[in-house]
Amino acid sequence: MIVALYPGSFDPITNGHIDIASRASRLFDKTIIGIFSTPEKKLTFTIPERVELAKEATAHLKGVEVISYSNITVEFAKEVKAQVLVRGLRAIGDFEWEFEMAMMNQMLSPGLETVCFMASQEYQFLSASLIKEVASLGGDISSLVPANVAAALKKKDLNKK
Repeated sequence: MIVALYPGSFDPITNGHIDIASRASRLFDKTIIGIFSTPEKKLTFTIPERVELAKEATAHLKGVEVISYSNITVEFAKEVKAQVLVRGLRAIGDFEWEFEMAMMNQMLSPGLETVCFMASQEYQFLSASLIKEVASLGGDISSLVPANVAAALKKKDLNKK
C-alpha cells in the first residue's frame, strides 16, 4: 500500500489544492492531507477550522484523509507511514523552493520520495494568500474555493489588523 502525504498550511484550502489531492488520490492507495498547525505566517483560520474545511472539501475523494500535525514534515510522514510527499508546482518560483525542500527532505529521510504535480492551467495563479486578499476586498472567489471555504471566509473579518 502506497501512502502519500500532501503537507501544507491550507489556510484556506483552495480548488487548486483539491485538484492536486484528487489527482494524487488516483495514483496512491491513501493520500493524507497533512495540515501543518504552526507555519511561520499569519493565519486566518485556526487549526480545527482548517482541518474541518479541508475534510468537508475533500469528503468526495476516495482514500483521502485530513490530519493536523505540528512536528517536522518528514517525522510526520514516518508517523503516518507515508512513502511519498506530494507537492504542487505553479510557477518557476515554486520549482526552486520545492527543489530545495525535496533535497532537504531526502537528506533527512532518504526513503521518502517527493512527487510534484504541475498545477492545472486554471489554478496556476491561485494561492491561499491571493484568495484571502480578494475576499477581503469583496471579490468573488466562488469559482476558486469550495463552497464551504467561501462561506467561512465571508464570516471572517479579513480587514482587521
